[in-house]
Order: sequence, then C-alpha cells, then structure tokens
Amino acid sequence: MTSPVHSRPWVAPTATSRLDARVQLPGSKSLTNRALLLAALADGPSTLHRPLRSRDASIMTEGLRALGATIREAPGDGLFGPDLTVTPGPVAGDASIDCGLAGTAMRFLPIMAALGDGPVAFDGDPHARKRPMDQTIASLQGLGVRVDADAPRLPFTVHGAGGVRGGELTIDASASSQFVSALLLVAARFDEGLTLHHAGERLPSIPHIEMTLEALRQRGVDARAIGEASWRVEPGPIAALDEQIEPDLSNAAPFLAAVAAVGGRVVLDGWPAQTTQVGRMLPELLAPFGVESRVADGSLTVEAVGGAIPGASLDMHAAGELAPTIVALGALASAPVEVTGIGHIRGHETDRIQALVDDIAALGGRAVALPDGIRVEPGTLHGGSWGAYDDHRIATAGAVIGLRVPGVEVDDIGATAKTIPEFPELWAAMLAGEQG
Repeated sequence: MTSPVHSRPWVAPTATSRLDARVQLPGSKSLTNRALLLAALADGPSTLHRPLRSRDASIMTEGLRALGATIREAPGDGLFGPDLTVTPGPVAGDASIDCGLAGTAMRFLPIMAALGDGPVAFDGDPHARKRPMDQTIASLQGLGVRVDADAPRLPFTVHGAGGVRGGELTIDASASSQFVSALLLVAARFDEGLTLHHAGERLPSIPHIEMTLEALRQRGVDARAIGEASWRVEPGPIAALDEQIEPDLSNAAPFLAAVAAVGGRVVLDGWPAQTTQVGRMLPELLAPFGVESRVADGSLTVEAVGGAIPGASLDMHAAGELAPTIVALGALASAPVEVTGIGHIRGHETDRIQALVDDIAALGGRAVALPDGIRVEPGTLHGGSWGAYDDHRIATAGAVIGLRVPGVEVDDIGATAKTIPEFPELWAAMLAGEQG
C-alpha cells in the first residue's frame, strides 16, 4: 500500500514517566453530523453547542448549505470554537457537493438531496471513490429516485423530484451501518415514513444505529426498532433543538490507551453518565490490558500500573472504529492480541486492517490479517515511518506505539484534522501533565 503524504513527518513523543494528566476533547463527530443534518430538516432554527470543528464537520456543513440550509457561527465557550445556529430552508437541487473522505457526508447527504427538486452531484477524495456506495445508490433507486452512476461508488448524481414517497425498503448494510442511519435520519420527511429492513450476513456498529434512533426521538420523531434488523420511522415534523454536543468518546481511545501503554492516570472530563456513543465501550475494552476505570462527577478516570501489557482476544464487531487503537496496544503487548469482528473496517478511510499490518511490519513487529480481523504477535519494535494512509485512526495508533518506541514518525499527523484537529497539541499536553 502507499500512503499519501500531506505534511512533514511528526515524530511521536516517547513517554519518559508515568502519566498524570487531565484531558478535554472536542465534540463527537457522529453526534455533530447527525445534529447538523436533523437541524437542517427541522421545523425551525436549532443551536449546536460545542460542536466538533473538523474537516468532516466542515464538509457536512458545506454540503447542507449547498442543499439550502443557513448555518452561522455563534459565540461559544471558546475552548474548541464557536457554536452553530442552523436555520432550515427548502431542500435545494442544482448543486455539487464535495464529500472529501467523510463517510457520513457521502452516505447521509444523498438521501437528503432526494427531497430537493433538481440534480445534486456528489464526488470526493480519490480514496472516497473506493468506499462502498452501492447501498446508498440502490436505496435511492428502490425509493423511486433517479441516480446517475457509472459504478456503485462516487461520483454520482441524485435527481430529486421534490419529495420521496417512502414506504418499505430492504437493504444489505453489512459494509456500514451508515447506510441504515442515512435512511432513518431523513425518513420522517418521506410522505409515508419508512420501514427499513437489513438483509445481510451481519450488521456492524449497531450502537451507531441506536445513536441515530435516539437523535430522532429527541426531536419528537417516532423512530424505533421493530426487530433485530428492522426499524420504523413515522412521517412527521422534526423539532428544532438547542443541543449540547458530547465530547467525542471514540477520539478518547488513544488518550485512554496511553495509560495501558506506559502506566499512570488520565482523567477525561465531560464523560456522559449515559450515551449512545461507541466510545462508551472503551473501559470494557481496555480492562484486559490492565486498565482500571471509574466514572464520577462527570469525568472518567483510567489508571494502570504499567510494565508488561498482557495479551487479549476481543470481538469488536460493535466498535470497529476503536480497533486501530487496540491493535496498537497489541503491537506493544507481551502476548498475542487478536481482534475479530472488524472485517468491515477494510472499507473505511483506508483498508485499516492492511494498513495496520504493513505499519507494524515496518517497525519490526508481527501482525497477520485474518478474514475478519487481525492478530498481533509479540515482537521487538524499532523506530521508523508509520503511514497514516490519510486516516485519522491509523495516525493516532502510531502515536500510541510511539509512547514506548522512540523514533516512530507518523508521515501525516494532519490526517487527524478529520475529527480532532488539536490532536498533536492535546497529546503533548497529556505527556506534559498539563491540566486543561
């Protein structure tokens, strides 16, 4: 594989002592993008407090503006940027949308575009053209929407006809739960709502679908599961909402895993008492690596003794986006670490399984791709180049390994701008033990 390089190599800092730090993270990408889309379809203006400001969120924002929403910045608390006010408008056609490498944008926005009156062209970064879009295209066609596409991928054009009838639809969302979420998020605006069925071998990341249903219910929409792989959204208005976006718990993964790597303590502020985010699984996933966790007063504290990292065998089918961090710990472990249930992450920003195998091998480690996962064997690592492959999760995995292996050079730490632009500064502050 070859990794595109967009910035000078970033030498991952090596920890010189046990950690003792407090960390605050920007808002959740998944919640921000769902909130933006629903606000653009709502029955009045909404305000998003502490939304994520990143490349993915900017792509979603610009796409919604192209589809007729007005989105303005409003004064925020100053920590991670301004709040956003979203005023919906009639869904517009005759637009072009650049989806970059944002999976949510390329799956969510075409469904909304079907409500408009006119063609909307979609394209994205070169690797975005490799990501599966067959179910988005097939879903729109199954709903009676014309789509011009030479292949089941970007680029393609959605021809809106002023509305979508809805009704009942069956799709195969084995490659991504985003296909399900995209349809559910817009379905309240379909004339008949939507009864959606998944027919496939497995459904990855069910928590993201639960997040979508909860986001709809918070806005007064009747949205519910009607079976293990079936959902119903009733037609009706989407209420405007004044919403506080939770910190991105998936972005917490490398900061919490750092404790397993070198020992010590990290306190993450803003940990919600209840959440639909996949990152809520991190305490459970890190426990086999000797990490103890507790939640109190709105913060999560993780602690570990440090030293040898034990091996583990984990099924992460519900939390595939967290797998690169766990695999990074596996590269540092004293016994084999096997992660399964993550075959679908081959279709993320890059083929994450192959990228991790190649990167670990480049540092002298041993990792093997499995049909549905990856196995890492103990090995002696050395410094060297770590390819980010334009993927934020792969970039931060290299940072975790660099905590114990001097000279790990992430070729494009700028890839983290997708979901956490402040990553290098936050990482340095954690190692310095700064409060913030």
